Amino acid sequence: MLPVGSGPPRAGALTLQDGRVRLRLEPGVAATVGGLAFTERELRPDAPGPPDVVALGRLRLSVIERSGRYGLRMKDPESLRRRSFTGLRWYPVDESYRVQGRFVPAAADRTLAVPNVLGDMLEMPSPGRVEFTLHGRALRLDPVLEEGSPRLFFIFRDGTAGRETYGAGRFLYADPPAGGAVTLDFNRAYSPPCAYTDFATCPLPPKQNRLGVAIAAGEKKPPGTH
Repeated sequence: MLPVGSGPPRAGALTLQDGRVRLRLEPGVAATVGGLAFTERELRPDAPGPPDVVALGRLRLSVIERSGRYGLRMKDPESLRRRSFTGLRWYPVDESYRVQGRFVPAAADRTLAVPNVLGDMLEMPSPGRVEFTLHGRALRLDPVLEEGSPRLFFIFRDGTAGRETYGAGRFLYADPPAGGAVTLDFNRAYSPPCAYTDFATCPLPPKQNRLGVAIAAGEKKPPGTH
C-alpha cells in the first residue's frame, strides 16, 4: 500500500523466488533504478551490499533482507511524520563524559551475540572489550565491527533509558584502538533508527553492554517515544 496521492493505485508486482526479488511495473507506470528506466528487473537487497533503489515519483523503494526474510522499505520525503519533525534533543556537552578507555583484545577471533528488534540473534565480530572509568565507576563495553568499517561500534543501554533517552538503548562509534587506548565520547551517543520508525530493524544492546549507571550525555529520546 503506497501513501495516498504518492503514485498510481497499483504500481506493479513483486515476486520472490529462490532468494531473488523481481519487480514488474504495471503498463504506463514510470520508475527508475540508478537513473535508468525499466519495466521489469531484479532488485538487489541491502545485504551484503547497498540495495537497488527504485525511484517511483517522490517515493524511494528498496528490498531489505533479514535472516532469510525479505521486506520492501519505502521512504516518503513528504510523510506527515517527516514534515512534523521538530529536530533532535541533546544533553549539553559535558567533557566529563569523554573518557579514555583501555582496549583489551580478544584472545582469538570471536563473535558477539547481538539481538535485534525482530527477535533474531545476530553473530557479529567483536575484537575485544574496552575498560574505562566514568565518574569513579569501573565499567566495560564490548564493541562489534560492521562490514567494511574499522571503527568500533557500541550498542549500549544505561540508567537513563526509558526516562530521558530511548528505552531500547543507544549507539556510539569510536575510532580503532591507538596504542592500546580508545576514546569514548558519550556526547556523541545517539538514538537508533527504531526510535523514529516502527519499520527499522535495529540491533539491541547485548547483555554485557547494559550499564547500571546513568550516562546523561548524547541524544535524548525523541518526543512521543518510550
